[in-house]
Amino acid sequence: MSDVPFGFGPHDPNNEEPDDRDKGDSSDGGSGGGTGFSGGAGSFPGFGGMPGPGGMPGPGGTPNFDIGALGQMLTQLGQALSHSSGGDSGPVNYDLAKQLAHQQLQANKRTERPTQQQTKAIEDGIQLAELWLDPTTAFPTGTHVVRAWSAQEWVDNTLPIWKRLCDPVAERVSEAWLEALPEEAKQAAGPIVSMLGQMGGLTFGSQLGNGLAQLGGEVLTSTEVGLPLGPDGTAALLPANVERFGEGLDRPASEVTVFLAAREAAHHRLFSHVPWLRQRLLATVEEYARGIHIDTSSLEDLASKVDPSDPNSMQELMNSGMLEPRTTDEQQAALTRLETLLALVEGWVDVVVADAVGERLPGAEALGETVRRRRATGGPAEQTFATLVGLQLRPRRLRAAASLWRLLTERHGVTSRDRVWDHPDLLPDGSDLDEPLDFADRWGGSNEDLDDPIAAIRRAEAAEQASGESESESSDGENNDENGENGENGGR
Repeated sequence: MSDVPFGFGPHDPNNEEPDDRDKGDSSDGGSGGGTGFSGGAGSFPGFGGMPGPGGMPGPGGTPNFDIGALGQMLTQLGQALSHSSGGDSGPVNYDLAKQLAHQQLQANKRTERPTQQQTKAIEDGIQLAELWLDPTTAFPTGTHVVRAWSAQEWVDNTLPIWKRLCDPVAERVSEAWLEALPEEAKQAAGPIVSMLGQMGGLTFGSQLGNGLAQLGGEVLTSTEVGLPLGPDGTAALLPANVERFGEGLDRPASEVTVFLAAREAAHHRLFSHVPWLRQRLLATVEEYARGIHIDTSSLEDLASKVDPSDPNSMQELMNSGMLEPRTTDEQQAALTRLETLLALVEGWVDVVVADAVGERLPGAEALGETVRRRRATGGPAEQTFATLVGLQLRPRRLRAAASLWRLLTERHGVTSRDRVWDHPDLLPDGSDLDEPLDFADRWGGSNEDLDDPIAAIRRAEAAEQASGESESESSDGENNDENGENGENGGR
C-alpha cells in the first residue's frame, strides 16, 4: 500500500491481485493491489509504465511479444482516449473510473447479484438492529431505505461522494504540476498543456477505478470506510462480501448479518443527526489538498538523470518517489484532525454497537474483535485514506477513542455522552485521546454545562472577551497613571 496521496501511486508491475492484499506487510496497511495501475484485467496500461521484461528480447534475440496483449492494449487505449474527448472534463475522469471498476469486478468474479433471500435477511437485520440501538444512543434512527447491493451497485451509488473527495486533491495536484513548470516550458508547451490536463484526468480516473474495484470487492456496508458514501438515509450491505467475511468465523450467517447491520445503522444515526460532521470530514480533505505542491528542484534533477536511450530510466525515476509531493506542517495538521475525527466516529460506533448487541448475540465480542483486526491489518478504510490523502488510520487512535466514549458512557450516561456531538468545538482532540480521564472530568465539571453545552461555549467566549476588555482597561489605567505622574513632575 502506497501512503502517497491520490494520483501519485507508483506503478508496481508485480502488483498483487485484490484477493492477495492480506499477504502484504500489514504495517503498511496492506499491499498495493488496486491503488496504482495494477495492470489487471480492465486496467488502462497506457499509464502503467514502460515495457517490462515481457516486451524485451528473450534469449537469442527472440522478442517475447504477445500480439494479443498488444491488441487489448490498443483497444483499451482507444476507449480511454474516447473518454477523454467526452463530457467528463474535470480533474478526474470518472467515466473511465466507473468503467474500469466494473471491468475489474467482472474479471475478479465479484458481480454476484443479491438474491431475494439475502435482501430479506438484510432488511430484517436492520430492523432488529434499530430496535436494539434505541436504548444505547440518544440519536433516533437515521435509516429511511434499506438496500442489498452488489459490488457494482456499490460503485455506482458511492461515486458522487468519491467525486467530492477526489476532486479537491486531483485539482490541486494538477495545478501544482503546472506551477512547478518553468515559465519557458509553459510557453513552449502551448496547447500541449491542455492535453496534459486530459491525460491527468485519465491517470487519476484509472487509479480511482482500480481502487474502487478492490474496495467494491471487499467492503461490507455503505459506511465501512468511515464516511456516509451512499445516498442520505440509505443503509446498505453487500451480501456477497458479507458471506465471504463470515467464512471461517464459526458464527451463523444471520448473526454476522445482524452485527454488521447494527454498525451500519449506528453510522447512519450519527451522520443523520450530526449535520456538521459530513461537511467537516470533506472540508478537512480539501484543506489538505490546498497545501499540495511539487518541488521544482525535482524537475530540474529529472532532466539531468533521464537517459533518452533507456526508456526504463523514466520509469525508475517515477517509482523512486522523486516527484512525490512534500507534506507541509499545515497538511500534517489537517491529516491529524482527520485521523482524530474518523477515530472518534469509529470509536463511538464500536461502543454503541457493543452495548446494543453484546448480550443478544453470543458471538458479538468475537465479531467485534474480527472487525478491529481487519482495520489493524489494513482493511478498506485504511486503504482508502492511505491512497486518497496519504493517511494511515492508526488502530491505536481507534482504541483510544473507543475507551474515551466508554468512559463518558459510564460516568455521565448515554444522553450526556452524545451531547459531545452537539458542536465541533466540544469534540475531544488528539491530546484528549491520550488522556481520556481529563476530558471526562472536564465534561462532567458543571451540571449546567451538561444541560446546555452550546450555552457553555458561549459563556466561555463571553468570559474570554470580558477578560480581554479588562486587560485593555487595566493597561489604559496604567498609562493614565504614568501620564499623571509625568504631569506632576513637570509642574514641579
